[in-house]
Amino acid sequence: MALTVNTSNPRALLNGIRKAIDDKKVETWEYDKDGDFTHKPEQWRNAAWLRPVVGNGVLQFGLLGPQNKGMTKLIYGVYHGRFIEMMLTHFDNDFSSASATAQDQSGLDHFTRG
Repeated sequence: MALTVNTSNPRALLNGIRKAIDDKKVETWEYDKDGDFTHKPEQWRNAAWLRPVVGNGVLQFGLLGPQNKGMTKLIYGVYHGRFIEMMLTHFDNDFSSASATAQDQSGLDHFTRG
């Protein structure tokens, strides 16, 4: 399970997302001391986290679930869909495309938070 954002400057985009959260321009997402993003509305807060990984021309996010809890399709759909929605609303000039996988992808899956 992964979200991939194609961008010419993935580090700047990641920094821009964090700055927009800090500046309260993005109010529905927050990030923690580990740099992982969680959806802020109470219904979804800490149900999962998106862990950013900066690559060459891509910013990827692996989905992390809480320790000892399974990942549901609903949580997967909400986190990926709403994060892409936030990207389109606030950062449409900073990336060319974003996609979410429908199945597990090696390297970004099966994370849990302790």
